[in-house]
Amino acid sequence: MSKATVIGLGKSGVAAARLLKREGWEVELSDGNTSKTLLEQQQELAAEQITVKLGQSLELNGDNLPQLIVVSPGVPWDIPVLIKARQLGIETIGEMELAWRNLQSLPWVGITGTNGKTTTTALIAAIFQAAELNAPACGNIGYAACEVALSQGAGSREQGAGGVGEKVNNSSVDWVIAEISSYQIESSVSLAPRIGVWTTFTPDHLSRHQTLENYYNIKAKLLRQSELQVFNGDDAYLSQLGLSAWSDAYWTSVRGKDFLISEKGFYIEDGWVVEKLTATSAPEAIVKVSSLRMVGEHNQQNLLMAVATARLAGINRDAIALAVREFPGVAHRLEHICTWEGIDFINDSKATNYDAAEVGLASVNSPVILIAGGEVKAGDDTGWLAQIQTKAAAVLLIGSAAPAFAKRLREVGYHNYHIVETMERAVPKSAELAKQYQAPVVLLSPACASFDQYPNFEVRGDRFRHLCLAWAGGWKPARVELPELENSSQESIVQSR
Repeated sequence: MSKATVIGLGKSGVAAARLLKREGWEVELSDGNTSKTLLEQQQELAAEQITVKLGQSLELNGDNLPQLIVVSPGVPWDIPVLIKARQLGIETIGEMELAWRNLQSLPWVGITGTNGKTTTTALIAAIFQAAELNAPACGNIGYAACEVALSQGAGSREQGAGGVGEKVNNSSVDWVIAEISSYQIESSVSLAPRIGVWTTFTPDHLSRHQTLENYYNIKAKLLRQSELQVFNGDDAYLSQLGLSAWSDAYWTSVRGKDFLISEKGFYIEDGWVVEKLTATSAPEAIVKVSSLRMVGEHNQQNLLMAVATARLAGINRDAIALAVREFPGVAHRLEHICTWEGIDFINDSKATNYDAAEVGLASVNSPVILIAGGEVKAGDDTGWLAQIQTKAAAVLLIGSAAPAFAKRLREVGYHNYHIVETMERAVPKSAELAKQYQAPVVLLSPACASFDQYPNFEVRGDRFRHLCLAWAGGWKPARVELPELENSSQESIVQSR
């Protein structure tokens, strides 16, 4: 029996291990971490004859080497053991590639980009589903891609508490709607969607990809292998490349027909999304922009790309209009949590870099009380700082980035910041400041990763949601003053009923 090793005991890794086991492989799953949850998963998978090794890294020594290594999305592609595996001639792929090999008879939509891909993916899936297609969202959103593969064919079953969540609808899948990160593209060899979508491109993940050129080339690989291509023509970087790099793509623009990069594409005119499928075809109005409940020009860009994808897949206008009208938005991306005494609390925890946080600020009413900080990422903060100066009445800084952000704010002449360190302190302080400055919005838009204080941005956003709802529900924390740091007021909040 051929042996396969899966690295990473997350949702993707578990699904990959189960899929390989179903295909007849002897499967070993390894994870360097240990926890109660992982131990429970280990026991469950052992009952399925999948060996799980916790607290240790894969070692490639001796004669009993695997023929295949499958890597979860969060595992860096260039760690020494994977470099060695490739040198030894061991086939090494990502979980997304494994799913593709099992589902390549189906048409895929592959969505990538620095920002905007989650909302665009969710809206595309909603439109396809409104057209009564079985089109699960997967990859970097929703199900692991291998869960979708598991749902097809014999052996699909309800997964238990082992961690891969609800079973995918196991009726025949019509389309696979996959949000695909640079990590997942990097570890895929043959992945080739029917429709590829590129939402935005700005510097991100450079600690992993090293250079902007490397990051671009990884993203571009997915689009080059796609049969049809949809691009955000309002993105500064992508539009600069334009037809010279992507001569046959469908471009979009919220600014109208005159700003289309090519003679075919999708644009907004007189409040409608308009399609022009060929250079000679007549423009056709598809859906009213006002049908979309989400705010911000960036969401109009997302709408254009979603509608373009649906029309290229042959979906009719009625299904598109229904889905757009009912689409609630995406959790943690400009998500309205509650309104307390006229102040809207908005969760934008998914804004994990400067560009996304700049968009978040630009999308809400001002003046705003901004909560920012976390684990700082490399990138250009110029536009974000300019938005703060324009729109923020005050900034509350949390996490390990707080001192560095305070320094940057002072350097641009902005001094109304407060280092509060934690979300527990930030929420009540934000309510107090919103009252003081008559600010209509409190916005969590961190411009940072979450890993200094939370497992991921979802947990961070959930904590913000819980604290906001608790505040609006009537309890108020007692306030304990702390010494001032860096010319900034700082407070500790002790919860009390």
